[in-house]
Amino acid sequence: MMEKNKSNNLPLLPGVYLFKKGTEILYIGKAKCLKKRVASYFAKRGTDWKIDSLISEYTHIDHIITHNETEALLLEAQLIRDNKPRFNVLLKSGQPFIYILFTADDPRQLLITRNKKTKGIYFGPFLHKKQARSAYSYIMNTFKLTMCTMKIENGCLRYHLGLCAGNCIPNFNLTDYKIRVELALDLLQGHYNQSLKKITQQIKIYTQQLEFEKARTMYYYLKNLDIIFTTIQTKFSEKKYEREIFLTTAPINTKLLEDPHIGTKIQQLLSLHKAPQTIDCFDISHFQSTYMVGSSIRFNKGIPDKNKFRRFKIKTLTEQNDYAALQEIVSRRYKNPEDLPDLMLIDGGKGQLNAITKLFPSCQIISLAKKEELIFAPHLIEPVPLDVATEAGKLLLALRDYAHHFAIKYHKLLRIKNFRTSA
Repeated sequence: MMEKNKSNNLPLLPGVYLFKKGTEILYIGKAKCLKKRVASYFAKRGTDWKIDSLISEYTHIDHIITHNETEALLLEAQLIRDNKPRFNVLLKSGQPFIYILFTADDPRQLLITRNKKTKGIYFGPFLHKKQARSAYSYIMNTFKLTMCTMKIENGCLRYHLGLCAGNCIPNFNLTDYKIRVELALDLLQGHYNQSLKKITQQIKIYTQQLEFEKARTMYYYLKNLDIIFTTIQTKFSEKKYEREIFLTTAPINTKLLEDPHIGTKIQQLLSLHKAPQTIDCFDISHFQSTYMVGSSIRFNKGIPDKNKFRRFKIKTLTEQNDYAALQEIVSRRYKNPEDLPDLMLIDGGKGQLNAITKLFPSCQIISLAKKEELIFAPHLIEPVPLDVATEAGKLLLALRDYAHHFAIKYHKLLRIKNFRTSA
């Protein structure tokens, strides 16, 4: 984080920077050198009204350091897609990534896809569709992997041109096809030097034969394969910087989560028999008793465990009943008792607490009432006032608010979907 109009605190390293106004993300960018890139915005003041507006509105800048520029590029696309900052125009909607997929079918097929719904081996994500398709075409043509949808005695035209795998003919050699698939898979899994050497040699042959168009095509493959290989070698995944992403984008004071003793502080505040490492927070959201939804978020040692986040549509109720709604989502969340956390935090008062305690009497459960800002627990004779001056109090309030934010976000999503389908 840095002070207004200053980039001195940023490192000379690649990464992603976020111009923010409070917790709102205004703009996301990537850089080969964070310090120099951000400093350029202040050097350009007075030359571009968009930059002037951004500089006049932001309050601070956060950043995430990456291993290289390629990772910064991919992380930028992911963050823009997920947060949709209003100063960003490109990559703002849809899925920015593309993958090369070897399906799990028998026989395997090589496909280009924008999601990871089909079972198989994925390579990517790649951001530039043009380069990914170029590499895909090179592999398909080199190893003759295009599968035909026709059945012709003598083979289709593409087969005779050397572009079809040949499954259109009766005596298709499936074993040979599978060998070629394995070679292509082996290439994408790491034998880059052999492939690049082969393309380079072919460029020289075409040039010597004065076949410049073919040489130019091979050079195009060479250039794009190099980008593909560089991307694969980064081993980027959308979960790679999950903790850093949360700490820079979450609408709560995440500095509290970095305290290694915060679990002990919560234990002391609430007289718990065990310092919590895992904390689950629940919240209910609705609009005039419609679109009733619930949320559950988990933090493990101060780190959000997104794999344990859950969203629920309330299925058993048609009228507002917060107690019954909480009982429904908590029961559905813990069908497996082994998944219970060290501490369960419920948004509500004593009534909500009693409704859940009877379901899981052995679990440490507390509730946090919004209006009174009191903490209730089964073992406490009197509720404990929420003291936001303490680290433990701040964290409990922040976790409750984050669960509430997560529930409202889902609630709004359902309302928008219903509006679109009914329009």
